[in-house]
Amino acid sequence: MVTGGTTTTITDRVLTVSHLVKKFGDVTAVNDVSFEIRPGETFGLLGPNGAGKTTIISMVAGLFPPDGGSVDVAGTAMSPSSIQAKRNIGLVPQELAIYPDLSARENLHFFGRLQGLRGKEREARVTVVLDLLGLSDRAKEQTKKFSGGMKRRLNIGIGLLHRPHLLILDEPTVGVDPQSRNSILDAVHRLSAAGTAVLYTTHYMEEAQRLCDRIAILDQGSVQAEGSSDELITLTGGADRIDLEGTGDMAAAAQAIRGILGVKRISPMGTSGLTLTVSDGPRILASIVTGAATAGMHVTSVQVSRPDLESVFLHLTGKALRD
Repeated sequence: MVTGGTTTTITDRVLTVSHLVKKFGDVTAVNDVSFEIRPGETFGLLGPNGAGKTTIISMVAGLFPPDGGSVDVAGTAMSPSSIQAKRNIGLVPQELAIYPDLSARENLHFFGRLQGLRGKEREARVTVVLDLLGLSDRAKEQTKKFSGGMKRRLNIGIGLLHRPHLLILDEPTVGVDPQSRNSILDAVHRLSAAGTAVLYTTHYMEEAQRLCDRIAILDQGSVQAEGSSDELITLTGGADRIDLEGTGDMAAAAQAIRGILGVKRISPMGTSGLTLTVSDGPRILASIVTGAATAGMHVTSVQVSRPDLESVFLHLTGKALRD
């Protein structure tokens, strides 16, 4: 594959992250993290705020070095000074990196020149990217007139221009409307199907389930589990999730429920309820509701859910993904 005028030979692993460690003073932000991504695979990093996702992405992209471990991109060791390794990636940050007074086409041409694309090759890539992201009909319009979703799509397009082996998407759908969100997800799916390796972070569990071939769940800087959605769901041991909404003394209700056989974990659901991880939810549901009511909680809504990726996340971290 030609990248910015250079030819790169890749192995069967586009990204290899080995035993990464990063410390900030006395705080260990990333602790012995390892994973791999192969061509055409979308790999998700899921974790609550502060889990280490952004720090991992920064090291993968060579923005700063790890204190331990290594990153290899398409057969080349990554470091802040490794130009070749950086040519193999396309980094799409959460923050928009576009010029509002330029059109979409002008933005892409500008960044294409920075990426080393020249002449007809750059023109062809700009046209392909505009079409891929559904922006061809607005290509000549100043981007300051774009919706938030269109700006997000253009941001992704900039990262794609030079045909990176690895595309890093850091929460690419934050703050966009549902239609633009679906367009972005469809574009990522097409990229993966065409052989691009994708490293994807998100706060939307349904995005991870829809897009990711494998997922690593992070908490406190460490990988708690890794695998496909189905493989991760087996980690709950068939546990169900019960959401209790209501008013009253939540702390007392949680204490009372905790003693019921089959209740594995209890977490607050904001200020208006409790989320439980349990075995055989339907069988013990009556005891749970009775126990909560006796302890002073007025239950207004009950929902029982079979195991899913959200259940796994809660089971492993004790938090909701958005916490």
